[in-house]
Amino acid sequence: MNLDFSWLTWEVIRAYVSSGFIFSLQLTLIAMVGGIALGTVLALMRLSGKKWLAVPATIYVDTLRSIPLVMVIMWFYLIIPFIIGQPIGAQLSAMITFTLFEAAYYSEIMRAGIQSVPKGQVHAGYAVGMTYRQTTQLIVLPQAFRNMLPVLLTQTIILFQDTSLVYAIGAYDLLKGFETVGRNFNRPVETYLLAALVYFIICFSLSYLVRRLQQKIAIIR
Repeated sequence: MNLDFSWLTWEVIRAYVSSGFIFSLQLTLIAMVGGIALGTVLALMRLSGKKWLAVPATIYVDTLRSIPLVMVIMWFYLIIPFIIGQPIGAQLSAMITFTLFEAAYYSEIMRAGIQSVPKGQVHAGYAVGMTYRQTTQLIVLPQAFRNMLPVLLTQTIILFQDTSLVYAIGAYDLLKGFETVGRNFNRPVETYLLAALVYFIICFSLSYLVRRLQQKIAIIR
């Protein structure tokens, strides 16, 4: 089998791949920000010591972590329009689904980060007259985010890789862009190889940056 990349030009990349790449980045950033925010709330609910908060959060986290992401994507895309009576579109459906799904994973990361903060600092906050909310916002969460930052970013890299699963509902992401090129130019092998190379370069580069960040955080400690 002879590989032919003569069709590969910047015009082809801009026409077919760039829009998919932009959507993949948007989906990653939105799911990361929303997932960390919701995941932090879930983590605080699980650590609150109140059953009416901890039990629902635990069920939510354990349920989503036990179901393949592609199934959640398809369920949300097919069932939610049936419930509300109108379609919401593949891209919006993917953004909502990824945010809700990733929140379960970010929740466990944040829970570990919160538990890593020494109890003595929490008690010190109470000793100077801080409320639970002030202690959480000013003492616990900043340290938890710093402690878990490399892990949060690693999960975000995995999230970027998982964005390729939106093919199941027809959303136009980075992989879909390469697939479209391969179909139009009748070169599926070459385009899938290029897609794999692009994913590898992006994820490897980000992983390297995360390792450097982890080393700096270790030095600060």
